[in-house]
Amino acid sequence: MKQLLLASLMMFIFISCGGVKKTQEALNTGNYGNAINNALKNIAENKTKKSNQPYIQLLEEAYKKNTERELQEIAFLKKDNNPANHEIIFNSYQNLKSIQERIKPLLPLQLFDENRNARFAFKDYDEEIIKSKRELSDYLYNNATALLNSGQYKEDYRKAFDQFSYLNDINPNFKDTNLKLEEAHNKGLDYVQVVMINDSEQIVPNRLEQELLNFNTYGLNDLWTVYHTNALENIKYDYEMQVAFRNINISPEQVTEKQISKEKQIKDGYKYATNSNGEVLKDSLGNKIKIDKFKTVKCNFYQFTQLKSVEVVGNVSFLDLHSQQQINSYPLASQFVFNHVYAKHNGDTSALEEDMVPLLQLSAVPFPSNEQMVYDAGEDLKAKLKGIVTRHRFN
Repeated sequence: MKQLLLASLMMFIFISCGGVKKTQEALNTGNYGNAINNALKNIAENKTKKSNQPYIQLLEEAYKKNTERELQEIAFLKKDNNPANHEIIFNSYQNLKSIQERIKPLLPLQLFDENRNARFAFKDYDEEIIKSKRELSDYLYNNATALLNSGQYKEDYRKAFDQFSYLNDINPNFKDTNLKLEEAHNKGLDYVQVVMINDSEQIVPNRLEQELLNFNTYGLNDLWTVYHTNALENIKYDYEMQVAFRNINISPEQVTEKQISKEKQIKDGYKYATNSNGEVLKDSLGNKIKIDKFKTVKCNFYQFTQLKSVEVVGNVSFLDLHSQQQINSYPLASQFVFNHVYAKHNGDTSALEEDMVPLLQLSAVPFPSNEQMVYDAGEDLKAKLKGIVTRHRFN
């Protein structure tokens, strides 16, 4: 027991020291953020715990060095006077405030050996945060507006959209950001016209065509792509998506028969055991001894299988309407098999296996029409079409 306790204590000390060592290493290499995070995590568990004293010292030092470095970097960026630095300055001030807010709930933090509380020089950064946010907001708004007004490519409008979105996150309802956000999104959209082509000699059911082209059911979440199955006159389409059926092969209706002869011995009452003189034998309690009687039963089992299959083969291709070039093509194929099994018999059904009996309750059914067969292959086709649309990227 003593050895177990000693081992546990040594392991605890090793883990504790290892955590302190990693925090000290982060501090020594200038990774002040990690040092602060590690120290805060351990102190928050129990700030008066003696083994956590090193973390308080490390937190004090890491906080001081991190604050000095951040403020020096902010001062340098301000002197540089580059509008592109507004975001860094804004985030730096926010980070400084965030660290302070994480430390405050833990105060006071006492250093027992030095008989003092850890010192943290807190500062109110609210004015700096508000000012830098205003400057960043103006920069983002002006830059995104310029992209929106002078952009030549959809990528320009998408960059403008990203900047307006970020602006809306840090400063909601800034000027007319929401209107410009919507404008940037509309200009950055790719419009795709979807057409279905049937080069096979079979009819594609109207309801299958409607379901395949109903993109609302696919649960697509593409910010920059809109699919239209019915072209609108006021839309200039960028791409055409062709869903083409090249071959639809339908097999003949087939009925196959298989005969199975079964034979089994089943219990058929009993008789009394007798000796060589014909006298009935009895057990130790005086009861007559019974012996089971068996009989052989036979049954001819006729299994019928109705079979019909369809194979749909085609492809999905994407055409760039500006260059009139095909940019990608994917195979699209599916198969559906109609398979119905039923059975008849001649003889005693007791001779049959258990899984055979239910088939005797079934009978022949009408074969599905060719159109129905094609439609039944549709569920698999829809899943594959969704997969193609989901993974395809236009640029």
